[in-house]
Amino acid sequence: MATHRIGITLSAMQFLKILFWCLLAFIAAVFTLGNWTSVPIKLWGGMEALVNLPLLLLLTFLAGLVPTLLWHSTLRWRLRNRLAAAERALHDLRVTVAPTPAPTLRPDPVVIDARPVDPA
Repeated sequence: MATHRIGITLSAMQFLKILFWCLLAFIAAVFTLGNWTSVPIKLWGGMEALVNLPLLLLLTFLAGLVPTLLWHSTLRWRLRNRLAAAERALHDLRVTVAPTPAPTLRPDPVVIDARPVDPA
């Protein structure tokens, strides 16, 4: 029964994810259609370029997103390598400093005299 509940929860979460992305795409499409105007951009030498506003916004968004993603993935790669090196060093330490098993000491056998004691 618990597996069934987990399956329902996962499918509900998947539905919410798809719904979120569909709403985001719809909002982006409405924004694009509402703001489809050309914006002049001044270039060097007195030239001007006419660029659609949604394309310009997408380019500026990507100009900020791509370096951040590169930095984040590089940081994750470095941290993963550092963690792997630390785990290797710890494993090597555990292998070299592994305690040797202590010898088992057996006590001397106790000899019990089975002869009765003479009270005299």
